[in-house]
Amino acid sequence: MIAAIVPQFFTDNIKATLEYYDRQLGFETQFEFGDPVFYGGAIRDGLSLFFRQVDQMPPVAPNKYRDELLDTYVRVTDIYGLYEEYSKTNVQISRQIGSKPWGFTEFVVRDIDGRLLCFGQATE
Repeated sequence: MIAAIVPQFFTDNIKATLEYYDRQLGFETQFEFGDPVFYGGAIRDGLSLFFRQVDQMPPVAPNKYRDELLDTYVRVTDIYGLYEEYSKTNVQISRQIGSKPWGFTEFVVRDIDGRLLCFGQATE
């Protein structure tokens, strides 16, 4: 029944966010809606993220970065290839790649809007 779950993130500059996801994270702009644009999507490998323009970003949780309060977890199939790709595009990596005791290899990036995206793959 459920075909996909698509996170919707807020941004105060939708054009800059979509461009960042295109150029830095390897997504493609999937759509832009509104005149002026206030809603958009980015897609990579058939999976989407949606973005909604807001006048003011919601407050950041206290200790978000110290405690690594993630905004999303993205499961991938080639963790080392993706890490290498992002290392070459000057993505801000806030946690280097490494194996975790819960059986995943992961790394975390911080996007243009301050979101923490964790990329992980089950360790074999």
